[in-house]
Order: sequence, then structure tokens, then C-alpha cells
Amino acid sequence: MRTKWIAAAIALACAGAAHADTSAKKAEDPRIAAILDSLGKVRTIESVSLSPDAKHLAWTVKTNGKTVLEVADADGRNAHRVTTTKGCSESSALWAPDSRHLAFLSDCAGKAPGVEEGRQNDVHVADIGAKGPPQRLTRLAGYVDGLAWRPDGKALAFLYVPNATRRASATAAAKPQIGEIGVEGIEVQQVAIVDASGGAVRTVTPAGMHVYEFAFANDGGRIAYVAAEPPGDNNWWIARLYVQPTTAGGKPVAVVDTVKLNGPLKDMQIAVPRFSPDGSRIAFIGGLMSDQGSTGGDIWTVPAAGGGAPVDVTPGIHTTPAWIAWAADDRLIVGEHAAGVSRVSRYDLPATGAATATTLSDLPMTIGDGRLSMSLSLDAAATKAAFVGSAFETAYEVQVAGLDGAMAPKAVTAFNAGLKPSWGKAESISWKNEGNDVQGWLLYPANYDPKKRYGMIVAIHGGPAAAVTPRWPGVGYGGAPLSALGYFVFMPNPRGSYGQGEAFVQANRKDFGYGDMRDVLAGVDAIEKTHPVDDKRLGLTGWSYGGFMTMFGVTQTQRFRAAVAGAGISNWQSYYGQNLIDQWMKPFFGASVYDDPAVYAKSSAINFIKQVKTPTLIVVGERDAETPAPQSFEFWHALRAQGVPTSLVVYPGEGHGFARDESRRDVLARALAWFDRYLSAPAR
Repeated sequence: MRTKWIAAAIALACAGAAHADTSAKKAEDPRIAAILDSLGKVRTIESVSLSPDAKHLAWTVKTNGKTVLEVADADGRNAHRVTTTKGCSESSALWAPDSRHLAFLSDCAGKAPGVEEGRQNDVHVADIGAKGPPQRLTRLAGYVDGLAWRPDGKALAFLYVPNATRRASATAAAKPQIGEIGVEGIEVQQVAIVDASGGAVRTVTPAGMHVYEFAFANDGGRIAYVAAEPPGDNNWWIARLYVQPTTAGGKPVAVVDTVKLNGPLKDMQIAVPRFSPDGSRIAFIGGLMSDQGSTGGDIWTVPAAGGGAPVDVTPGIHTTPAWIAWAADDRLIVGEHAAGVSRVSRYDLPATGAATATTLSDLPMTIGDGRLSMSLSLDAAATKAAFVGSAFETAYEVQVAGLDGAMAPKAVTAFNAGLKPSWGKAESISWKNEGNDVQGWLLYPANYDPKKRYGMIVAIHGGPAAAVTPRWPGVGYGGAPLSALGYFVFMPNPRGSYGQGEAFVQANRKDFGYGDMRDVLAGVDAIEKTHPVDDKRLGLTGWSYGGFMTMFGVTQTQRFRAAVAGAGISNWQSYYGQNLIDQWMKPFFGASVYDDPAVYAKSSAINFIKQVKTPTLIVVGERDAETPAPQSFEFWHALRAQGVPTSLVVYPGEGHGFARDESRRDVLARALAWFDRYLSAPAR
């Protein structure tokens, strides 16, 4: 069990582990302080929405520590705030079907009841054609997300957790595990609806079903949603696809249950359900996914009425669709991973058989509208799209693109126009290994001199079902800032990653740390043949799955001279009984640890601990439910027993993704200092 008292007991037993005091600690190295300050200057754009008539944009952008709502013409001109409130944050901007009313969330209500940190969001609607203030529609007490207009514009739906004590996500800091575990304190997320004119809020979905995402049918009388029995954090990996009337008393009908299926979709994950315009079928993403919100797989369709088998309309493709929207009854607009870049495509669906893809744009950046990975905000005709984009060279801006070939993506804001990267240039790297085409990104050292040799740090992404695409880093852990200290930074997308098709994603099942690490090391070899890398100054790092790969990697090779493992997993067997999300493991390992302990043991770093020589910094959140702190304690304790230089830092109150700015700054500063300590040498 992952509990606070276990972590505390281990901390007391293992003298020397640090409990990060970020309030008192300051980055002493002026170079590191300068990097942190530079990263902190970026203005992040949380969401963007293009009006259905394609004439206006709305976005929420961070200003003076708060996120504010602004409206502008579709070319970005005449931008202005919608509200005049001070001290509030606004989010989730979303135009109504009439292109006049604008819904959003605002936390002006103050602190959320029962939550350690955070403020209460409520649903608001602004009439952009009038001069009056926005109307507050709800007075909620709980977590709110996933705002959506009913297609007739007369109501809004959203995901709601009444009396929530935390954000509804496995990456959020876990509640203290006290009381009767698995029975008491279970929080359930449901779909709720409120009239656009205000009034009572009513929940639509059953109280015993945790809903992760939903979408309306065009008639507004049905919703499709992905849901599972509570607890929600754990059961997303076995969730089903349901269709339900939105009228009172409507009963859900399961149209896809992957646990009961045979074939390639069996035991896979499902996401992004979307009704076709005529309401006859539902398209969704189905595939092997390791994290809710990090979506990828093939595109499937199923009859909306149920009773029919799901059909893969993209079998064998070599990209990874992550987001879909219907443009017509026989056409989808798709955001997908494609060998390290973001691709926007059109998929034409025949009456039978596989879809035909047409690439609309290949974008060397990370894109999204603030709601889902790779998501776009489309106009009603599906001819234009808006999204937030960032790359290694350019920070966040609102982009607008034509979907008919008439308009290339163009930034229409200049919030971060004055920011310049303190790291070096980026290069896409491709290599072959064991029959696979593999891709990754290489950042050059800042102030690169081709006549000199440099150390290189390998930064492995989380997941494993995810991908590195170019993006501007925030204040937090990541590879890009290491380039500013004078290192090459290699960010590979090995087998198990998105971007090369579903077979590639599934290529590391039951093989964690082996084939994927061979891909990584083959990439290192390829780079060393063409770039001035000093093989005696290699570092290894990563977070989550990348943290596991770091822990396991230093047990398998002596090539790395320093390592930083963030939120890692050192012992898959003990992890199975400690984490709160064990349902994700069966699809990847093929069985539970009780049925096949050997497959878990072979990928456990702790079983190879005597082979480690690499100095390793270990960092983790105290209340991480995905990769619990005891995993980091176990690895740290074993390294100390072997006499390997190591340090463990536990961040109080933090979950899998750090929420506090001071924690994010501190972990990055420590990592930069650790690598500088063990890899530092003049470039030669």
C-alpha cells in the first residue's frame, strides 16, 4: 500500500534522504539561476477556441500569475479581456454554436471546499455581442473539467466530482491512504448538465460509474462516454465505451468492452469517442496506452446503437492518431504523431474497408487546444483550425491554419515573441535497429563549436506510450535546459513510443528495459558517428517510465557517468502492490505479478543492483500514486549499500506531476547541478 506513514517510516529508517525544503533552497550556480529565470518568463496559453463561424478566437493566457480570458478576431487582432475581475483565473474557453456566446470556467468563488490547495471553478457564459458582465451559471462544490456545449446551444455539460478533495487524475497528489482502503473516500466523476440560462445542475451518468470523457451526438439527445467502475484513477485501463440518452432516467448501453473482445483491440484502451454527424456510428482511438490523457492508437468505428463489432479503419498505418473530429459522415480530421512531429491529416472513410489518409500539415512542434493531446479547435465547416503550438525554437503562441490547403499554419499572437532559447539548435535524428526505423531529437549545446567535443545526456520520455515532439520547456524537469549548460541532449522515441504505428507501440510489451534500451543505445552510437560527442561524458535521465529506464539502464551498462531518475520504478514486483493504478500493468506485462512473476522480475533494476557504478540522483513526490516514493527509497537504499554515490530528494505534498512552482524549479536545479558535477569538463 502506498501510504504517507510508510514513506515516513522509510525516511526515518534511511538517514540521509532529503525532504526537499524548497522554501529555503536557492540555486547557487548563477548559470542555473539564469536558466530557471529564463524558463519562468514564458506566458503559457492554457486553451484556445475558434468560433464556429471562423470569425473570432478566444484564449486563456497566463498574465501576472493568473490565467485570463481574451477574445480576438480570427487573425489575432483586436484582442481584449472578456472580464474585469481581479485575482481570479479563467480557463476552458469554448464558443457556443451561435458564435456569440462564450463559455468558460472561473475560480472567482474562492477556495474549493475540502481541497488542500486550489480554488473552486464555476461555469460562466459571456455574451460577446452585449456589454454586460458574464453570467455565472453554477455554484458548485467539487472538481470541474471537460466543458462542452450541447449542439443546440441551450445547455452545457461538464465532468463533475462532487465534494472532490483533489483533481480527478492519477498524476495528482494522492489522498492520504487511511481508513478502509478501496471503500472509503472514493470520488466519482460524472457528466453533469446545466441550462445555458442557469438553473439547477443535474448529473446524467450513474453514480457508480466514473466517466473520463464524453461527447454529444448532433441531436443533443445522447452522449458517448468512456467510463469504468470506481476507483477512477485505477480503472481507466479497463474502461468501456457507453452510449446513453441525456433525458432523465436514460440508461447506459455498453457498445465497446475491450476486456470481452477478441482480436487486436482486446484489453486495449479507448479514448476520444466522437459521434458521426448523422449519429449512426462512433469513431474512437483504440490501442495500447500507458496514461490517461496521452492518447494514441488506431482509429476504430462502431455502430452507435450497439450490437456491432468495432472495426479498425486504419490497420497497419505507421503513424499514431491521437485526436479525431468528424468533418462529414465519411471524413475525419485527425491529429497524430508521425515520427517525432505533429501531423494534421484528413482521413476519408469508405462504406467498407480502410480509410485513406491525406496529410494536411507536418508540424515540427507540439500542438493542442488545451483539452486533449494533439487536439484542434475547428470551425463548423471544418475548413479552419486553431491550436496552441510551441517548438524548441519558439514558445507558446496561438496558431491558425486552413484545412483545405489554402492557409499554412500561422501564429496570430505574439505573447512570447521576445523569448529566445538559451539552449542549442534541434535536429531530428533517425537510425535503424533490429529492423525498426527509430527517431529521436537531438539538441546541440548552447554556443556550439563543431571543433570541440561535448558530453551528452540521454533524456528518455515517460509512458512508455508517448513521444517526444518539439516543445518549449516550462519550469520543470526536462532535457532542453541541459543543453544550455553545454551538453548535447538526446531525446529518443524508442520502441514503445508513439509515431511509428501501433505495432511499434506494442513492441516492448513484456520486454521493458531491453529492446527499448537497445534502441536508445543504438541511437547513441549513431550520433557519436556523426557528431562530436565525448563518449566518456554520457548522462542518463528520465521521469516516470523514463525514470524506470534510468534506474534499469544503469544496471545494464556502464556507459553512463551520471544519472538522474525522476519518479522511477526499481522493483516491478513490489511496485505492483504499492501503486494505486495496477490495472495498467496487465496489458503491458501480459499477466498479473501473481500469475507471471518472472516477467516482472526480469525488468526490475533491484535484481541487478550489484552491477551499478553510476552516480545517481533520485527525485520523487511524497504523494505520487503512479510511481510511489517507496520505489525510489528502495533503489536509493540499494545504491548506498553498494557504495554508489547517490542522493534521494522527496518533495512534500507532490504527486506524479509536480504542482508547485518551487518544487519544479528545485528539481531542475538539482538535476542540472548533478550532471555538472559528474560530467563537467571543458569542451575539447
